[in-house]
Formats: sequence, C-alpha cells, structure tokens
Amino acid sequence: MEQREKQIAKQLLEIGAVHLRPDNPFTWTSGLRSPIYCDNRMTMSYPEVRASVARAFAELVREKYPEAEVIAGTATAGIPHAAWVANELELPMIYVRDKAKGHGRNNQIEGVLREGQKVVVIEDLISTGGSSIKAADAVKEAGGQVLSVLAIFSYQFDKAEKAFSDAGYPMDTISNYTALLEQAKEQGILQEEQVTELAGWRLNPEAYTAKWNS
Repeated sequence: MEQREKQIAKQLLEIGAVHLRPDNPFTWTSGLRSPIYCDNRMTMSYPEVRASVARAFAELVREKYPEAEVIAGTATAGIPHAAWVANELELPMIYVRDKAKGHGRNNQIEGVLREGQKVVVIEDLISTGGSSIKAADAVKEAGGQVLSVLAIFSYQFDKAEKAFSDAGYPMDTISNYTALLEQAKEQGILQEEQVTELAGWRLNPEAYTAKWNS
C-alpha cells in the first residue's frame, strides 16, 4: 500500500473527517447502510491537512498526468482543492457546476477552458462515481480532454470502477477505503474481526444493508 494513501487516511481519521461505526451503521440518503461516514470538507479547516492533500494531488498529477493544462474542481466540495492544486502546479483552474445556472450566460463551467485543453478533474469523494462522471462529461462536452478524475477518497466500490471504465475516464485517488481500514486497525480504532467485516461491506454493501436492517 502506498505511503501516500496511508498518510492521508491517517490525517482524515485524526481530524474527524471520517467516522467509523461498525456497530451502529450510518444510513445514507440512498437508504444504504454504511459503517463509515466521510466528510472531506473538514480538511479545509486544517491548514496542515489541506496542504498535505494539495501536495499529494500535485505529486499525482506530476507522476501520471504531466501533460495536464487545466485543473477542474467539482462544485462545491472539489473547488477549494482544485484551487490549491492549480496554485501548486501553476496551472489555470476552472470549476464545474452540477448543472448550468439558470441565468446570465447559463454557464456550467466557470473559468476559461479552450478547445482541446487537457484537464484533470478534482473531486473530494467517490462513492458510485455518478456525479464525478457527470462533471467529466461536462468538461468533455465543452471541448476539454479529460485525463483523469482525481479524488481524496474512494470507497472502492466495484460499481464505481465499472462506471468509470464504461465512461472511458481514468480515476485516481490519494487515499481509499482499504488504506483507511489499515490505519484504523493500526491506531486501535478497529479490531481485526471488524476490519474483516468492513472489508466485506465494500464488496457487497447491499447485502450488509439487508443484514443490518433485519
């Protein structure tokens, strides 16, 4: 497991951006029961953590997408991170609304995106991938070439992997669910049997939801 993934997971746990409740699962708006709740917006309030996230994103772009010309943030949670990454890389930034605004120029993308420019999209969290793919589609429809969608954290659902593959967009994260479980075990937050159960939830969240609801 990459050191970067474990370090970001450790920081997310330390600031309370991630909560683990294996014995009292959260209920998502979709109705899915989840042993984890992730609020990466909290990173904005911790200068050291947000700087660490920005550096990790910038390193990832330099390593895998050095040809990137524009950094795009998803509204709203991806915007601040995209701004910090764009500043780190000295690249232009844009942001993508979930839909075109209903007044003025009816823009869905704010900022300057020129035809054919190579874009990396910054997201805070990937669950099923739907909203992230929608943002990437908007960039593509506006003439940009999407190199990848980057996120702070992913639940690593098979559904998301398939969705990105079907849409034709690479997806990269600087941390993930597996790294988080490992860190939680190392810090004594989770016991070995809890780690095993939570790893199973990632593979079949619907089955675990049915079990927890019974």
